[in-house]
Amino acid sequence: MKPAHTLQNLTSPHSWAELPWGEYYRGALEQQLQPWWPKLFGFHLLKIGNLSAALDTEKCVISHQVKVGLQGSNLDVLADPYQLPFAAKSVDACLLAHTLSYADNPHRMLREIDRVMIDDGWLIISTFNPFSLLGLGKLIPGLRQRQPYVSRMFSQMRLLDWLSLLNYEVMEQSRFHVLPWQRKGGTFLGTHLPALGCLSVIVARKRTLPLTPTPMKFGVRKPSLSRAVGATKSYRKPGNAP
Repeated sequence: MKPAHTLQNLTSPHSWAELPWGEYYRGALEQQLQPWWPKLFGFHLLKIGNLSAALDTEKCVISHQVKVGLQGSNLDVLADPYQLPFAAKSVDACLLAHTLSYADNPHRMLREIDRVMIDDGWLIISTFNPFSLLGLGKLIPGLRQRQPYVSRMFSQMRLLDWLSLLNYEVMEQSRFHVLPWQRKGGTFLGTHLPALGCLSVIVARKRTLPLTPTPMKFGVRKPSLSRAVGATKSYRKPGNAP
């Protein structure tokens, strides 16, 4: 497994149109996230990166939506995603649409987002699926330096592991849009072979208590029965009968 931190200089596209079939990806991602927007509540939604900023989130009940990134004409705040200019625990939800795919240090970015996220806040992550028809393109030397193959394609298992370390509860994980060169992505294949979907989405919530509490961690000790059992055995010996 390759390390999460890389020295490779990755350039994130300024719009979905810069990606081959990018508008298809954007439409499929918007459709996949539509059921979730009414479920998010709060005051502030961060859309980090140009691709996140371009997604339609009008159905989200969070009215104050801030588009954050290093550069771009459609951004509200020009800032480094590794050093967000927001107070700790001040953001209710965060959208990372393929933002981690172009991050040289995704661990650091997730920790910074976790810093500004409130307890029980929502985190939505999308990326390209390496185990898909699109991911096979990374095996072709001539395509590795082109979009979108130049991006970092993290598997869902790896993303879930990172979120687990930060104590996030995964609400949904899905793959979809199997055929990248078709607008609908292959409806039949997408229904019966979703694992081949070129797009991957994870919806998670930040939790304050450990998701798998252990008795030792909370100072709860199991009652010891060894002495009682020993006393019972001793009492039942014929020599100890009254």
